[in-house]
Amino acid sequence: MTSPNDVQLQVLHTVRILGYAGNAAVSERAGIPPANVDEALLDAQAAGQVVWSQFENDGGWSLTEAGKTLGEVLLAEELDRAGARVEVEAVRTEFESLNRQVTSACTRWQLTEMGIGEQATSLAETVEELARAGKAWATLEKHLVLHLPRFAGYYERLSAALDRARTDPSWVTATDRESAHRVWFELHEDLLATLGRSR
Repeated sequence: MTSPNDVQLQVLHTVRILGYAGNAAVSERAGIPPANVDEALLDAQAAGQVVWSQFENDGGWSLTEAGKTLGEVLLAEELDRAGARVEVEAVRTEFESLNRQVTSACTRWQLTEMGIGEQATSLAETVEELARAGKAWATLEKHLVLHLPRFAGYYERLSAALDRARTDPSWVTATDRESAHRVWFELHEDLLATLGRSR
C-alpha cells in the first residue's frame, strides 16, 4: 500500500517533471489513483507547494519554490534510503554527453525545419542520432532502475516517439505530445531533481 508520504513525493515530483499539468496527467504519469492525486494536490495547494493556473480552457498545476524545496528534501531521503547516490551521480555524468548529443540533434532539426542554419539535416538522420542516444540511455536506465524503479519506462517512451517520428516529424520536438524531445527533457529533469540540482 502506498503511504501518504510516498504519494506526496510522487505527486510533487511528477508536477516538477511535467512542469505544468492537470490532475489527470499527474495521475497517469505518477501511476496513482485520481482520488489520491486530487487530495494530494489540494493539500499541497493549501500548503503553498503548488499553484493552479488557468489559460482559457486549459488549466494546470505547477510547483512553487516551497514545493520544489520540499520535493528535493523528499527525493534526497528516498535516495539515501536506496543507498544509490553514488550510482545516480555516475549515471548523470554519463548522461551529460548523451544530453549534448540529443540537444544538438534537436537543435539542428529545428533549424532545418525553419530553413536556417548552416548544417541542414534530414528527418532520417535526426531520428537515427536520437535512437543511438536512446540505446545508450537504455543501458544506464537498466542500472538505475535496480536502485530507483521510478526511472523505468523512459527508453520505452522515447522509442515509441521515435517510431512515430519516422513518418511524422512533429514527434521529434513537439510540445503538445510525448515527443522524443519532451521525453528526454523529462528524463533530464528527473535526474537533476533526484540529485537536488537545477538546469
